[in-house]
Amino acid sequence: MQNSTKNLRVLMEMRPALDGFYGIPQETRLLYGVLSTLPELELSGLLQMSMRSVRGGVYGNAALSEAERVHRFARVVVSLKGRSALDWKGDVIEWLDNLWQTWRLRYAAWTGLGQIPLGHFETRYFRDFIWQELYGRSLPAADREQVLLGDYRVCGYPWRRMHLVGIERAQVLSHSRYPVLDTRGLDVFVAQTPFPGRVSQGTALVVHYHDAIPVLMPHTISDRAFHQASHFQAMAANVRSGAHFVCVSEATRRDLLSLFPEAEPLAHTIHNMLPTHYYPAEPAPERVADIVRRHLHGEFEGKIRGKAKLKVFRLARAFGSEEEKTAFYARALGPDSRFVLMVSTIEPRKNHARLVEAWEALRGAADPDLKLVLVGHIGWDYQTALEGFLPWIEQGSLFLLHGVPADALRLLYRQAVVTVCPSVGEGFDFSGAEAMRCGGVVAASDIPVHREVYGDAACYFDPYDTASVVETLRQIIYSPDAESLQARLRAEGAEQSARYLPERILPQWEAFLRSLNG
Repeated sequence: MQNSTKNLRVLMEMRPALDGFYGIPQETRLLYGVLSTLPELELSGLLQMSMRSVRGGVYGNAALSEAERVHRFARVVVSLKGRSALDWKGDVIEWLDNLWQTWRLRYAAWTGLGQIPLGHFETRYFRDFIWQELYGRSLPAADREQVLLGDYRVCGYPWRRMHLVGIERAQVLSHSRYPVLDTRGLDVFVAQTPFPGRVSQGTALVVHYHDAIPVLMPHTISDRAFHQASHFQAMAANVRSGAHFVCVSEATRRDLLSLFPEAEPLAHTIHNMLPTHYYPAEPAPERVADIVRRHLHGEFEGKIRGKAKLKVFRLARAFGSEEEKTAFYARALGPDSRFVLMVSTIEPRKNHARLVEAWEALRGAADPDLKLVLVGHIGWDYQTALEGFLPWIEQGSLFLLHGVPADALRLLYRQAVVTVCPSVGEGFDFSGAEAMRCGGVVAASDIPVHREVYGDAACYFDPYDTASVVETLRQIIYSPDAESLQARLRAEGAEQSARYLPERILPQWEAFLRSLNG
């Protein structure tokens, strides 16, 4: 790869940062934030939506007034936030444009001709939008000025539509092929998942690879047919095109190579990094009740398995008066209360049901006052889990939270008797490492990625055996040497989690990117 200037020109896909809070969205924000500090990088972000077209942006070298340029940039903001048509006539125009986009993508995928143009978007007029929408949920305010220095490219074509044309081609001709993004002038394009596109000659494609779960555990994902096919076909095409894969754990790298051993020379491991929001916290038990009460889920209208109608799940206990509610939370989660914590989206592979079974057994055998606090958004295939939560929610022993900010979550990690990570499949799993960084105690499922990421700083259990979970939690909380065990886990957790601080991870990314320019 040739570079005629001093700096390396890197374009980074930002789509996940627009779609969610934790997991891949969080890591996308963190990675952009730390890469933006490297003086030898000219970093820009790619704005694209998963399901909708992005309108606006400045394409080519057309002579435009400053007002017209700002108008086109503002259209990008409008379309990223939702509906962009003014009336039914605009809807018709957008429908025709979407149809044209689909056929243009098909032509490019099947013939290999043509490129997807990338527009330009300038940050300077829209600093509040860029910070609030892309970074504010994961980066500290101190990073604001640094991350707002870069501008953006715009891909008007939806990510899902690009995937579908590749899948269509694979169904007929046995393997996928995708349109080419016009990345001329860029040295590196960093995608956040297997990417449904190719890059221009002279640009290196880097796939930041989080996990192979859509292929290896498709029964646990949402929209299974699409996500399994899109992940596999795009990954296969990326491997064929000579893309580099930066895997977030060695366990993820092994999964990649089990599917595509030919990718071995271009597969690297750089662990995820932890947000700077998380650091050792002093116990503050008096704050727990207010945090829980403030961030409780309310009513959730969700699907009933196998039926078209919806059910309203009441995910917080009902009270007759505000005074009754205040008194209950002060009593249930007062300074002397004990609670087990889990932080994760409600979805099948996270294994909430197993933890609830183990917690029920502990309450029945040893500690009827032990509470369970679950933090996470409601994902998919949630019906069984939510129905299992409901009786305990109404009893006032289980609390389901969402939207908990980092400063409050930091305290919950520190105050919990143990943070449990019971998942049956992960690419990295932030919650255990975050808890360790905050001075918490961690118990985790005995899966390869947890052994790799958490090391000796966690106690492990069989995620398929409730008795194993119960025994592990009993040792941590109630055994005669529980206090010394907790002290050891806290000390080793501080050391283990320090491996994922930005100052440890950034040099690895810097060395990797430099190697692409060698």
